[in-house]
Amino acid sequence: MDVREYIKLCCVKRGNISEAELARRTGQTPQNMNNKYKRNTFKISELEKVAEALGADLRISFVDKETGDPII
Repeated sequence: MDVREYIKLCCVKRGNISEAELARRTGQTPQNMNNKYKRNTFKISELEKVAEALGADLRISFVDKETGDPII
């Protein structure tokens, strides 16, 4: 699963939020959000805004493949 698929699933779970509504909540135009979906190019700062718009926290971690534990 890539980032755009994950965002879309989260939007569905949060009440079927549309791409246009998510764009509005993150301070972007629907066209800009659509372009990010197409290119799958989200910066961490943008993902933080998406998380905030969905009422969530963003957590990114590197996980050891052998142990399953976070590296940090």
